[in-house]
Amino acid sequence: MTINEADKELSLKHIAIIMDGNRRWAKEKGLDTKLGHKAGAETLEKIASFANDIGLKYLTVYAFSTENWKRTKEEVGALMVLLNYYLDKFLNKESLRNIRIRVLGDIEGLDKGLKESIYKIIEKSKNNTGLTLNIAFNYGGRAEIVRAVKNISEKVRNNEIGVEQINEELVSNNLYTENEPDPDLLIRPGGELRVSNFLLWQLAYTEFLFIDKYWPDFSEEDLLEAIKTFEKRNRKFGGK
Repeated sequence: MTINEADKELSLKHIAIIMDGNRRWAKEKGLDTKLGHKAGAETLEKIASFANDIGLKYLTVYAFSTENWKRTKEEVGALMVLLNYYLDKFLNKESLRNIRIRVLGDIEGLDKGLKESIYKIIEKSKNNTGLTLNIAFNYGGRAEIVRAVKNISEKVRNNEIGVEQINEELVSNNLYTENEPDPDLLIRPGGELRVSNFLLWQLAYTEFLFIDKYWPDFSEEDLLEAIKTFEKRNRKFGGK
């Protein structure tokens, strides 16, 4: 598949990406870790814009996990500053190229200034009809499921629903990705072969693609090649 061929209607609606390899990319180049994350953020901006251009409806990226707080204060601080910088950058763009931005995760656990930037970009882009860009930040898949269970339990306790009404659809509707289709394809650059607590519920029937290239080197052509690979897969969803 070439970039010109991307004009045809896509066979998938939702791609998830674990943006892995920023630190190793920087280390191999003898650069500070912060520059690796900066390069990764620039790649996200490029890929999101391209995904919007080719008609992808949903792109969910893993930017900062609940486990990432274990990293050094310097690195965590740099990631917070970087997210704030790009949110402010997007806020200063009049149209945001019709991209709708959402942030998945425990927003309340973030710094006040960062929270304000997140709420502003969500509000500004909420009526955009192009790509929905989900940024998973301070996110954990298990924590998301626990949150859903608590929400549902509260509804049962308040007699809003009965236990017999609890089903897969109800659980899905209490996740951060409510009203969105599950990912068709998960891409993980960086060479690792695991999902790292990302979208544990939503990835039940997702196709996986692991590649050795680090995230800062991921290109538009790589995205198209991933889509081409997906189109060759035979998705059975448990059937024959």
